[in-house]
Amino acid sequence: MNISADVPFVSRPGSNLIAGALALGVHVVFVLLLVFGVSWQTQHPAPVMVDLWEALPPPPVAKPARPPASAPVKTPEPVKVKPAPRPAVDEPPPPKTPDIALEKKKAESERQKKLQAMQAVEEKARADAARKAQETQLAERKKRELLRQMEEEDLTRRMADEVAASEARQAKLAEAQAKLAEAATASKRQTEVAGVVGQYRDLISAKVRGNTRLPDNLAGNPQVRCLVKLLPTGEVQSVRVTQSSGNAAYDEAVVRGIWKSSPLPLPGERDARAAFVPELSFVHRPKE
Repeated sequence: MNISADVPFVSRPGSNLIAGALALGVHVVFVLLLVFGVSWQTQHPAPVMVDLWEALPPPPVAKPARPPASAPVKTPEPVKVKPAPRPAVDEPPPPKTPDIALEKKKAESERQKKLQAMQAVEEKARADAARKAQETQLAERKKRELLRQMEEEDLTRRMADEVAASEARQAKLAEAQAKLAEAATASKRQTEVAGVVGQYRDLISAKVRGNTRLPDNLAGNPQVRCLVKLLPTGEVQSVRVTQSSGNAAYDEAVVRGIWKSSPLPLPGERDARAAFVPELSFVHRPKE
């Protein structure tokens, strides 16, 4: 409070004493607070939790004593009192500020793990694809090899069949040629035998004709056929007329001539002799 100098002020002895007592009391409180604060800080060095205040509380204002009327009284300045520390209370720790670098490192680690997992899956897929492709190529190679072997076997079998068929044809041709040659030889042999047989038939006919006495009244050139059984030596065993000439005297004369001609001439070759032995079909004509 400012008191104007123009107003007359009357000094009172009681008021001066109260004002001095109040001023002394304020100074004593201030000194005690300083002493208490220093001693408290000295005796308790342990860490102190301090509450942060947005603003200091207003200091206590001492009631100003009325100055004596004789002189203006100066208003004492407010004393800044340090707030007493609040007792420590078990409070939950404040939330920790997230470590951005650690979170980034963790995220990078997770990303690397995912990338590695994806790479492993891709590598496995590529390996499986490569293995399947290799298996497919191996199967195709085996298939081609099997087809080639089958073709070679078929070719070998066809060649063997052709060789066998050719050999069979050659064998048949050789057999046919042999049969032809044999037939030619047989034919030649038969021709030769037939010639020998004909030659000996003529000899036998001539011998029988020389030993046959024909009847006086024989007319023409009658034919008589006889079956003559011979021994291998040419000797006659029996004579039988199989086809008569119609002239009994002529037939009997021929039979007698055959008996007189024994032994008949026979060829020495076995095939030619077989035409005479054991039976000979003999035909006789008087004028041949």
